[in-house]
Amino acid sequence: MQRIHRLWLHYGVFWIGAVAVGLVAVLYAKLIDIGYEAFLRYVALYWWLPLPVSPAIAALAVWLTRRFFPGSEGSGIPQVIATLHGGRHMGEQLLTWRILAGKILVSFLSILGGFTIGREGPTIHVGAAILYNFRSFYPARFRAIRGAALEQRLALAGAAAGLSAAFNAPLAGVVFAIEELTRSFEQRTSGVLITAIIFAGVVALGLQGNYTYFGTINVIGGFPNLIAVAVVVIGVIAGVAGGIFCWILLNTHRWMPTLLSSWRARSPIMFGAACGLLIAVIGVCSNAHTFGSGYAEARGMLSGEAHISALYPVLKMVSMVGSYLPGAPGGMFAPSLAIGAGIGNTVHLVMPDTQLPMLIALGMVGYLAAVTQSPITAFVIVIEMINGHALVLSLMATALIASQVSRFFSPPLYEALSHRYSGDDCHRPRGPCSPSAEPFGHGQDTAIH
Repeated sequence: MQRIHRLWLHYGVFWIGAVAVGLVAVLYAKLIDIGYEAFLRYVALYWWLPLPVSPAIAALAVWLTRRFFPGSEGSGIPQVIATLHGGRHMGEQLLTWRILAGKILVSFLSILGGFTIGREGPTIHVGAAILYNFRSFYPARFRAIRGAALEQRLALAGAAAGLSAAFNAPLAGVVFAIEELTRSFEQRTSGVLITAIIFAGVVALGLQGNYTYFGTINVIGGFPNLIAVAVVVIGVIAGVAGGIFCWILLNTHRWMPTLLSSWRARSPIMFGAACGLLIAVIGVCSNAHTFGSGYAEARGMLSGEAHISALYPVLKMVSMVGSYLPGAPGGMFAPSLAIGAGIGNTVHLVMPDTQLPMLIALGMVGYLAAVTQSPITAFVIVIEMINGHALVLSLMATALIASQVSRFFSPPLYEALSHRYSGDDCHRPRGPCSPSAEPFGHGQDTAIH
């Protein structure tokens, strides 16, 4: 009985929590799909409707986030990193049930407004919050002995399980936990982490079936002679684009005019409405291609069914910046993959003899690696999402090049943003530490560097 009790404490809570993460991840994905389908329906009926609706929803999202759910802004990965590397108080402020509910609710509203956001980052935050709060199932004496180590293991396993369930990519969940979240891997944590990922993945597979996120990429007739050139070209272009994107989010005080920056600090809700209008204008001008996560566009480009403008990556990036500056919840993974696919699609115009799906896959891994500066995670995520084992070496090389180029412009984005939750202000007893007043810059950039 004592041995069974010890096994329950070591594995049981993790397993039950992982099942809960898998269930919530699937339901959250369905909710986001329902919201975006509703958005597309009203856009199909009235092309102009996003012009008033997106600013209104943006203002509402900013107000809700600042008023009721501080700490839920952005993708949520910086909050998880801050929890894993901070003290015990961090999880109590950044992984609460209220923040979990706000993450889901406000991101759903944002997708109804056509924001350029994804669900994968928020699913990681939600997964970490669910398993972290399962610490209450442990006896008080056990929690007192294990302390912060137990809570960090719970948060780590929940985050990795969330990524696994979101992308149907269990290997990516493990690599993400090692490379992005902890930067290390303890042997005693490995078994618990992997089993949590397996349980969450099994639940997702049971409810959604075995699927590949973007389908399967087929390399026809072997590799072209210019594949090495394509790897270097796309790696550099994606690295520069991703580095600039990160620099923009982390250095708003350097590029934003003083008048606009002051207005943003003084009237964040009106600033959010202005960003919503920008998103709407870009979306209307691009025939609705820049709205949403970009999943449909990326999948269409991979299959050769979508005809996207060469300006798509630039427009999507501007829309993505507009979606994140106000500070509402939303993820970066799926939009980054769509931008990368657009880069590959554009490069195909100057390299027409190279297979388009191959270039798109290289663009996806390159831009994601540039934004996260975690090349192994980006490589594993993309290879699992497109079943692209035929491109292993090319994808790996592109990810490494893009990640290194991005570092010339900016430090790792998620890690830099996590510092804004672990500063001295987080120790004040005024509730969750939140950069919502300045979600991406203005007066806080020096702390990052």
